[in-house]
Amino acid sequence: MQSEHGEPKRILVAMSGGVDSAVAAALLKEQGHDLIGVTLHLWDAGPSEQVGRCCAPEDREDASRVSEYLGIPHYVIDKREAFEQEVVRPLIDGYLAGATPSPCVHCNRTVKLTYLLSLAERFGASHVATGHYVRLRPSPEGTRLLKGRDQTKDQSYFLFGVPQQVLERMIFPLGSMTKNETRAHGRRLGIPNADKPDSQELCFIPDGDVAGFIKSKRPDAVRSGHIEDEDGTVLGDHDGIVGFTVGQRKGLGLGGGPARYVLKIVPEERRLVVGSAESLKESALIAAEASWVLTPPESEFDAEVRIRYRHKPAKARIRPHHRTFSVEFAEPQHAVTKGQAAVIYREDEVVGGGFIQ
Repeated sequence: MQSEHGEPKRILVAMSGGVDSAVAAALLKEQGHDLIGVTLHLWDAGPSEQVGRCCAPEDREDASRVSEYLGIPHYVIDKREAFEQEVVRPLIDGYLAGATPSPCVHCNRTVKLTYLLSLAERFGASHVATGHYVRLRPSPEGTRLLKGRDQTKDQSYFLFGVPQQVLERMIFPLGSMTKNETRAHGRRLGIPNADKPDSQELCFIPDGDVAGFIKSKRPDAVRSGHIEDEDGTVLGDHDGIVGFTVGQRKGLGLGGGPARYVLKIVPEERRLVVGSAESLKESALIAAEASWVLTPPESEFDAEVRIRYRHKPAKARIRPHHRTFSVEFAEPQHAVTKGQAAVIYREDEVVGGGFIQ
């Protein structure tokens, strides 16, 4: 069968146990490629913890079942130590420092994709495939990274930091599909987990209780403090800053009165500053650890910037500096949050990104 990706290739497919990676593998198999399925064992839950997609034993079992159904070899690779060091510890440290980290960005650019490419080379595979909803486009300047066609599933935000030498060896079979089309292909191809529900939270914190998770790991580092208004008036107390993020309204425990939002987290003083929605708006930001998909820009330019995953990209002026860039928005944005990724777009194309300071 002639492949839409050219002549048949040997491809390493990242198998998470979910429907997306399963259908990605099945489509490539249907096109005649020689596949190797790999599942990364990233996390083991403690006795009181749950785990979600990518981390649970049943997900590894589902990946194995799909691989067996497709007739491809399947390997489980232990990357727990790297995941702990590159993703979990920085998340905990970030929250304790008053930030709201982007663990999926760090995971994709460190633990997952770069490692999978090195593993592919050991297996004699030329490419790595995943079930991400993003698209690639070759150009004379290099491989361009584009949003997925399904705007509700687009994952380009999480991949801005993947190096060019990795991107050019990636295949994303689902990038031009909607989620409904993916599931339809799964049913057509008889994939065992075609109707498996999607995961909505972090794979190692599936109940979404980040504060509880951090308290279980660093109980001595989580201490109570004051909640104050912008004038310094104490309005109440909190059990630890790790339970909060800039822009948060619920869970402040302040009773009635006007709506208040977290404006600032001051970790060294264990202090939360709250105020009105209007006070949450910011006109500019600085991002560190800048990564550029193609050649780093040398002068300022206009583009759009997304400051969190579900944020609508906002028009802005970007000024690149050495390993950082500044952003000046055309209109003030709500809840610019330290630690989140600021990702730069030109229409559907990812230009680059960094982490909000």
